[in-house]
Amino acid sequence: MEQLNTFFENFSSLLWGWPMIILLLGTHLFLTIRLKFPQRKIGTAIRLSVSRDKNATGDVSQFGALATALAATIGTGNIIGVATAISLGGPGAVLWCWLTGVFGISTKYAEGLLAIKYRVKTPDGKMLGGPMYALERGLGWKWAGVLFALFTAIAAFGIGNTVQANAISTLSFETYNIPPYITGAVICMLAGAVIIGGVKSIARVCTMLVPFMAIFYVLGCIAILIINGSYVWPAIKLICESAFSPAAAGGGFVGTTVMMAARYGIARGLFSNESGMGSAPIVAAAAQTRNPVRQALVSASGTFWDTVIICALTGIVIVSSILVYPDIDYSNGAVLTKAAFSKIPYIGAPLLTVGLLTFAFSTILGWSYYGERAVEYLARGKQDTTNNTDSTSKTKAARVKGTVNSYRVLYIIALFIGSIMNLGIVWNIADCMNALMAIPNLLSLLLLSGVIVKETREYLWSGQLDKDMDAE
Repeated sequence: MEQLNTFFENFSSLLWGWPMIILLLGTHLFLTIRLKFPQRKIGTAIRLSVSRDKNATGDVSQFGALATALAATIGTGNIIGVATAISLGGPGAVLWCWLTGVFGISTKYAEGLLAIKYRVKTPDGKMLGGPMYALERGLGWKWAGVLFALFTAIAAFGIGNTVQANAISTLSFETYNIPPYITGAVICMLAGAVIIGGVKSIARVCTMLVPFMAIFYVLGCIAILIINGSYVWPAIKLICESAFSPAAAGGGFVGTTVMMAARYGIARGLFSNESGMGSAPIVAAAAQTRNPVRQALVSASGTFWDTVIICALTGIVIVSSILVYPDIDYSNGAVLTKAAFSKIPYIGAPLLTVGLLTFAFSTILGWSYYGERAVEYLARGKQDTTNNTDSTSKTKAARVKGTVNSYRVLYIIALFIGSIMNLGIVWNIADCMNALMAIPNLLSLLLLSGVIVKETREYLWSGQLDKDMDAE
């Protein structure tokens, strides 16, 4: 196990070296410039996200799709992930994480647009889409679509399953002394009850859960920053200075480099908001929307809330707490998070507990849908979007349904396993899978950028956001 962990650790370091950083940030910057800074439209995006488009086609509302995507992205990456980036890369990692979110808004916009542009409607009326369909239908790269779906199905067991279940069980044991196997059984029952209902059930639960947990956590962080008031500005200065000068971090962060700050900040930024990874477009494709640009804007608002707001608040809370209490252990992300929040009287521990429990559980639900759609893509083979009712089509539909149901069972079993075992290796595997998903997705965004610009010109730049897309 130690050798396997070392392998994935080295593989993760290779994947997240300069080539990936250049590809990821390069795509963010390229799309930001070519799309004329869609970040300017974040107000419109937020307005659209809470507007119901009743005349549009799709499986769930735009807000339901956004809530499901946010449920998958707002998780331990926002709390423990940010702290891990700080412990490994120093305070400067927070700035890199934040910049990944700011420029990642353009990439999330592009992903959402392609998800609607290339989605398909199955014979039973479901909307399916995501990078695998863009790769297949937009570029003719079926093989790349298969690889992306395979990496997604595997990644779901790490980033969206065992890591989250383990965070819940560990926190429950340390806080309330509940045995991990009991927590694991409860997680399996609760998650299974929602997952079996499919995307509409998942979206319904996420629509109720996500606004509560996000507002509760943001208000709690603001309260902590008020308590740490005199150290907030020094914390922001330290974050900015140490992002480009390792000497600025000082203290327990001696030995960190600019490369380390950038690498861990960008990796955790992607782990948090998933811009460029290609996961969120899978649920965006199910949204009820009248044209690709409307849903693209709604999807982009998810990165704004996730990283530009929540991750930034978490980073400032942790760094300011380090300045207030220099005795905090910097070496472990989870320990650093708990120590930083527990130093705050009354609200610190409950805030962290409720935040982690709700964030982690919502991530489990969101990623279950991503994994299912990836497995369904692999099981369907050649896409059948006709209304055939012959025996061959019915047999194929039954096979696909059986495969998806089997995946659901394995997903729920993995939740229990994740609750009771040590998952140090899983974080490294999750980083590897994230990178392997991102590579084909980023290539599709770059190669299909002409399509993205064309759709943006037709609907956004011409002021026709209410225009219906062609029936095709």
